[in-house]
Amino acid sequence: MTQIIINSSSKDSCRRSLEDAVLMSKKLTMFSGDTHTARGSSGDGVTPVALIIDGTSLVYILDSELEEKLFDLASNCSVVLCCRVAPLQKAGIIALVKNRTADMTLAIGDGANDVSMIQMADVGVGISGQEGRQAVMASDFAMGQFRFLVPLLLVHGHWNYQRIGYMILYNFYRNAVFVLILFWYVLFTSFSLTTAITEWSSMLYSIIYTAVPTIVVGILDKDLSRRTLLTYPQLYGAGQRQECYNSKLFWLTMVDTLWQSLAVFFIPLFAYWGSNIDTSSIGDLWTLSVVILVNLHLAMDVIRWTWITHAAIWGSIIATWICVIVIDALPSLVGYWAVFEVAKTASFWLCLLAITIAAITPRFVVKFLYQYYRPCDVQIAREAERFGNQSALSPVQIEMNAILDPPRR
Repeated sequence: MTQIIINSSSKDSCRRSLEDAVLMSKKLTMFSGDTHTARGSSGDGVTPVALIIDGTSLVYILDSELEEKLFDLASNCSVVLCCRVAPLQKAGIIALVKNRTADMTLAIGDGANDVSMIQMADVGVGISGQEGRQAVMASDFAMGQFRFLVPLLLVHGHWNYQRIGYMILYNFYRNAVFVLILFWYVLFTSFSLTTAITEWSSMLYSIIYTAVPTIVVGILDKDLSRRTLLTYPQLYGAGQRQECYNSKLFWLTMVDTLWQSLAVFFIPLFAYWGSNIDTSSIGDLWTLSVVILVNLHLAMDVIRWTWITHAAIWGSIIATWICVIVIDALPSLVGYWAVFEVAKTASFWLCLLAITIAAITPRFVVKFLYQYYRPCDVQIAREAERFGNQSALSPVQIEMNAILDPPRR
C-alpha cells in the first residue's frame, strides 16, 4: 500500500503535511479512475492508500480548521491508523466521521481508555479480558475475543436487521388494521358512542390474540443460515441498502393494511345487510376474522418454521376462539351468547373464508411476482440454500455467485 505518514510537532507542519497528502491521494484516485476502487480494492493497477497519523499531530488537527483537511484525506484512504492517541482523541476521530457523513460508526475496545470512543460511536463493542470490564460496561455488545466481531456483524447483525425491519412493518400493520376496522364502524354509525367489538376483545387483541406470534417470530426467525452469511459477506449489504425497511415498503404496507381493513369490515356488512343480526355478533365476526388474517399474514412471511412458531401462530388463533367463546358465555357481559348464535349460520363461515381470500390474495400475488421476477440477493441465497445439496452448481447458485461475487477489474 502507499503509506502516508503524518508525524508533526507543530500546527504549520501538520497543515503542510495534510495539504501534500491530500494532493497525493487525489492523484492516485485520478490515476485509478474510480474513487471506490482506489479506496478499498486491491485490483490490478490500483495501489490502496493508507494514512498513518500519531497523537501529537492530532493535538493540532482536531478541534481546528485542519479537521476538514484530515477528513478529506481519510476519505480517500483504504485504512487510517491512529497511533499513540489519547482517549478523547479516539472519540474525536469518531466524531470527525459522524458529523460529516450519514454512515454508521462502530467502535471496539477492551480497556478504560476506549470508553470515550465506544460511547461516541453509534454502536459500541466491548471486549472482556485482562484490561478489565470498563469497556464492557459502556458498550452496547460484549464479547470475549476480537475474532467474534465477524459473526457479530455478518451473522447476528444481519439477522437482527432483518427481524427488526420486518417487525416494525408488521406491528404497524397489525395494529393499524384493527384500528381501521373500528374507524370504519365509527364512520358508518355517524360517530355514535356504540361499539361492535367488546372492550375485552379490544384489550386482549394486543395481549393474547396477536402478541405471542410477534415475539416468537421476532426472536427465532432467520432468513439465511450462519454458514451462508459467513460464506457471502456481501449479503450484509442488504442492511446498508435498507432492503427490509424503507419508506417505500412502509407505504406499501399501509396500502395493504387499508385494503385488508376494508375487506374485513365490508364483506360481513354486505353479507348480513338487511338481516336481524346484532352488533355483538358481527363484532365477534370482525374480531375472529382480523386475528386469523394477521396471523396468516405473519405465517406467509415466516422463513424458518419450528414447532414453537407453529404453536405460537396456530395456538393464538385457537386461543382467540376460546376467549371469544368464554366472553360471550358470561351473562354479565355485553353480547351474551352472540357468537353461538351467529356461528350456527353458513354465512358466518363463508364470510371468514371470503375475508381471508380477498384480503390475502393481493399480497400473495405481489409477493410471488416480486420474488419470481425481481429476486434480491437474500432471496437468491435462500434458494441456493434450498438446492445447495446437489453435487453440481444449480443455475440459482451460478446467478448468486455472479451477483454476490462479481469479477474484479
